[in-house]
Order: sequence, then C-alpha cells, then structure tokens
Amino acid sequence: MSIALQSGWRNASGMVWAGRAMSGLFILFMLVASVMPKFFMPHVSGPVMIQLGWPTKYTVLIGIIELAGTLLYAFSRTAVLGAVILMGLLGGAMATQLRIDNPLFSHILFSLYLGLFMWGGLWLRDPKLRAIFPIRRP
Repeated sequence: MSIALQSGWRNASGMVWAGRAMSGLFILFMLVASVMPKFFMPHVSGPVMIQLGWPTKYTVLIGIIELAGTLLYAFSRTAVLGAVILMGLLGGAMATQLRIDNPLFSHILFSLYLGLFMWGGLWLRDPKLRAIFPIRRP
C-alpha cells in the first residue's frame, strides 16, 4: 500500500500540494519576517540583536545566511541542503533564546515549531524524503 493511501490522502498529488503550500508559507515567513528586516529595517533588527546579545555588525551576515538557506530550500534540487542550513540557523536561534532565559513555549521553542513546519512541508512534497522517513503503522 502506498504511503499516500496509508496516511489517508486520496493520492500523492494532494500530499505534494499540501507540502508546497506549507513550504510556501515557510518561505514567505522567512523572507518577510526575518530576512527583510535584517536588510531593510535596521531600526527594527538592530535593537532586537542587541537584546539577544548579538553585536549589530552580524545582522547582515545572518540575513545573508537566512536568505541563502531559504532560496536553496525553495528549489526542489537543493531543498534538503537549504533545510539543513536553516535548521542549523534555527538551532542557533534556539540556543540564543535559551541563553537569555526567554519564555519556553513562545520564544525558545519557536525555532522548533518553524523547523517542524519546514521539514513537514519538504516531507510532504518530496517522495524521496518520505521513503527515508516513512510513517509506519503499529
């Protein structure tokens, strides 16, 4: 029985479209809420960087890494590489939030939520990834 039928989807095409939608929302969020402020809104991103304990001189560098990872994630051939790069970045963001003792569910775990959404979208749209990480019934 195919993974699409096991997971309750009528066909694999529905999974792919759901994955594309999730991935599109993730890409949009990264570009608008994270990358754009680092490049075009220093009056917003600068104070946040200082609050997080990062010198503002790293703002553009982090923005470049986020942009590169997001663009790699957006294309099928490089999506896994982009996801790995972004997961590393999200892990660093989680460590930063943990270090300054921010709230657990709203700040520290936010990177985990983003990472799950990102990988979930990729899992749904990439049958090779589903083959590596299948959902198994008990």
